[in-house]
Amino acid sequence: MESLNLIKNDPWLAPYKEAIEGRYQYAIEKEKSLTNQGKQTLSELASGYLYFGLHQTNKSWIFREWAPHATAIYLIGDFNDWQKKEEYRMTRQENGVWEIVLQEDLLHHEDLFKLLIEWEGGSGERIPAWIRRVVQDEHTKIFSAQVWNPPTPYVFKNTTFKPDVSPLLIYECHIGMGTAEEKVGSYDEFRRHILPRIKKDGYNAIQIMAIQEHPYYGSFGYHVSSFFAASSRFGTPEELKHLIDEAHGMGIAVIMDIVHSHAVKNEVEGLGRFDGSYNQYFHEGARREHPAWDSLVFDYGKNEVLHFLLSNCKFWLEEYKFDGFRFDGVTSMLYYSHGLGEAFMNYGDYYNGTQDGDAIAYLTLANKLIHEVNKNAITIAEEVSGMPGLAVACEEGGYGFDYRMAMNIPDYWIKTIKEKKDEEWHPSSIWWETTNRRADEKTISYAESHDQALVGDKTIIFRLIDADMYWHMQASDRNYVVERGMALHKMIRLVTASTINGGYLNFMGNEFGHPEWIDFPREGNGWSHAYARRQWGLVDDPNLKYHFLGDFDREMLELIRSVKNFQQTPIQKIWDSDGDQILAYMRKDLLFVFNFSPYKSYADYGFLSPMGEYEVVLNTDATRFGGFGLADDSIHHFTHLDPLYKKEKKEWLKLYIPARSAVVLRRLN
Repeated sequence: MESLNLIKNDPWLAPYKEAIEGRYQYAIEKEKSLTNQGKQTLSELASGYLYFGLHQTNKSWIFREWAPHATAIYLIGDFNDWQKKEEYRMTRQENGVWEIVLQEDLLHHEDLFKLLIEWEGGSGERIPAWIRRVVQDEHTKIFSAQVWNPPTPYVFKNTTFKPDVSPLLIYECHIGMGTAEEKVGSYDEFRRHILPRIKKDGYNAIQIMAIQEHPYYGSFGYHVSSFFAASSRFGTPEELKHLIDEAHGMGIAVIMDIVHSHAVKNEVEGLGRFDGSYNQYFHEGARREHPAWDSLVFDYGKNEVLHFLLSNCKFWLEEYKFDGFRFDGVTSMLYYSHGLGEAFMNYGDYYNGTQDGDAIAYLTLANKLIHEVNKNAITIAEEVSGMPGLAVACEEGGYGFDYRMAMNIPDYWIKTIKEKKDEEWHPSSIWWETTNRRADEKTISYAESHDQALVGDKTIIFRLIDADMYWHMQASDRNYVVERGMALHKMIRLVTASTINGGYLNFMGNEFGHPEWIDFPREGNGWSHAYARRQWGLVDDPNLKYHFLGDFDREMLELIRSVKNFQQTPIQKIWDSDGDQILAYMRKDLLFVFNFSPYKSYADYGFLSPMGEYEVVLNTDATRFGGFGLADDSIHHFTHLDPLYKKEKKEWLKLYIPARSAVVLRRLN
């Protein structure tokens, strides 16, 4: 067969042609086996949520579940005093499917129920795998399935929304910690109070974490128990739909952080031992448990598991109108080792037989399905190994993601801040890290996400300023540590956001330097919500310095959005000097100039740039951003002729560049 474009576009992949094409063919064959040799589409296949679970028909209720190892299944709940009764016994159908039909008046909206599943040698109460609503009793802390059939279901108003990806500017967020109060925030509060902030700040997408139901709040949503249920701790399904609909009305896309890389080990709340067997959804033996995450690993080789996960993708797109997904833990899925202890030093490490072909096939089919359901959907891979082709189209030999997370960039910033003196911040290194990526794959660049904010780690602002944040963030207070930290915070964000080739991401609150870490309620902190919230009052207070950072972030994004498809414009390096700590580059008519030196300000610093007149459009050192305002930004700058470079249409541009500052100029002609 003719080589796939993935290989054509990267000659270094040629030695691994057989492995790459083998994976591609395996995914094609898996799709054929799932879709009855193409007699149905992937979208038609992935409609399991319309068949399984609880559904109301014209005059009855029908409930179905897949439990091949079960010998008997009973519905127990409010409707039968939680007792095992023969009239609520399900009937076994073909292929391990169980079914029961109940009279319409036997179930009511908000009734609680579970399954009592029996198997050879045991039995247990279970929450249905396909259920769409799970609630926790406030007093007993026990989780139960809930009948959800509201008299007035939510009707979406914005039915033709299309995400703006020119570029994609993502505000990563968590509903529960979106409130300033020491409690769990709600969908409704987020919709009313936080969405307007996000819109004002210039982000055109939100990436919501922890949507799928999870028993332990402190897991940050990563130990999922009920894959089709939106977490009830934040409110009702109708309230989540209202949030998404209103975001669409503001022009904001809503991306869901989806967890298909593993599942919680819980048996009563989750899928851990749903029908009494250990391998219904998960691997057998040593591969069953994730060695680092204390969770269970899906068996992607089973068609029933693929059907479950693919249906899950379609469900969130169709039922809630999510605009796509950020797939968590992709590295863990790709490798039998989950990527643990792997160096990934060369291409051979990606094609050495230690990759999980079933998981790769699933990811490929998931991306095909998602874009079949919604051609404008957004898919993002959170992947650290650098596996080639993740964000290349399926038909070209890739895995079909639209973007991959540029996870090297936040790692680089933390390492630089921790290990290097200010004098050792080299522009050549910064340029390499922010622009080093595969030419055929779009990335989401970010300085920090939620990962850098978790307890035990520190956000960028806290690493830069630390304890001085407690005492010297008043607007009138002059403090060197704070001034240095704020200057670098702005510069780090500007160089990261302005070098994107796909999109940019920020975690909620980090745009204004939210102090301290994230620590969810747990026994070790007395079940406190003090660090699982966002103190919006800090950025709203004009007497504090936080608003300087928030204002800068907003103007930075406004500048980026002023250039249509900014992310697609070529990046031309104009100048870099590690000795001077100067970096300059252009995108279209915008010239970005950075001086990372902590001490040296340069007068009439010259470099060759496209000839013409330039105006200043953004300056990290402006007083309105908490800077010193050392340069006069009203002055227009003109290039100076050099006969040696006349043919190249380049001339000398000379600027005053204060220490530890960055300026953006726009070429006017």
